[in-house]
Amino acid sequence: MAGFKQFSFKKFGYLDFEHDYNAQIQKTDYSEFIQILFIKAGGHTVIDFKAYDLKQDALFFINPGQFHKIEDTCVGTMLYYNRDFYCVELHDKEVACDGILFHNVYDIPVVMMNERYSEVMQRSIGEIKAEIDASDSNLEEMLRILLKQIIIRSTRIWKQEHHVTTEEARQEVEFSRSFSQMVEWNYTKLHTVADYADMLNITPKALNKRITRYSKTTPNDIIKNRIILEAKRLLVHTQLSVKEIAYKLGYDDPSYFIRLFSRQAETSPQNFRVQYAPGRPRPPEGHSRQVKESSF
Repeated sequence: MAGFKQFSFKKFGYLDFEHDYNAQIQKTDYSEFIQILFIKAGGHTVIDFKAYDLKQDALFFINPGQFHKIEDTCVGTMLYYNRDFYCVELHDKEVACDGILFHNVYDIPVVMMNERYSEVMQRSIGEIKAEIDASDSNLEEMLRILLKQIIIRSTRIWKQEHHVTTEEARQEVEFSRSFSQMVEWNYTKLHTVADYADMLNITPKALNKRITRYSKTTPNDIIKNRIILEAKRLLVHTQLSVKEIAYKLGYDDPSYFIRLFSRQAETSPQNFRVQYAPGRPRPPEGHSRQVKESSF
């Protein structure tokens, strides 16, 4: 099943898939849309070059430009909408998910769900489908409310999974979100920890201490990883040369950029592009995660 509604420039839709995702998406170009993918346990997917063999139902939050490969082992639903319909950057005070579910420079935004959480999310998705099919009055606002429910509940699950239960932990998450947002919007021109420490009005040492308190990755690695991730996306999604990609990411010396990429990705940019060329088999490595029971 599928459904789509347009309200002036605002677009929202859903697409069910059952072992036929790739055949389904060939019918329409979804690259301009923000996507929320609900995938049932047992499926395999690759999001931003990281493989997931799903032991639980999962929600993936995908921005335009992110690399994702959904194999035909997957069963689920894709919700999709454009920024005119709902923009988390503009409405962050409502949902507090920017830097967590979207634009998360620490990890791929994914929420693994136990059976109870999954049932709640599936009910919300079912309500969205019913609203689109019925086309009653106030449809646009109702769809936005249901979308926000999914985002807010997913943010709660993420925080519970990451043990954000105390006021101190909540403050640290907010600081980490601020750093994540800064990196996301500035990584093509600001490449050093000192650059971001200045923006946060703290010393590089203090920034390193705060980020590593709850993360295994240093601020320097986070910045470099975000740069390399964008380079990978550009290598796969565009025909830009390696030199052009280096310039686009703020490096005047392509040779330095190639050395940085090769060190971080453990392969050269050109070899990476060949590895992920259309039609090649998926990488062999898998990834699975579990989530503990907790209150909703």
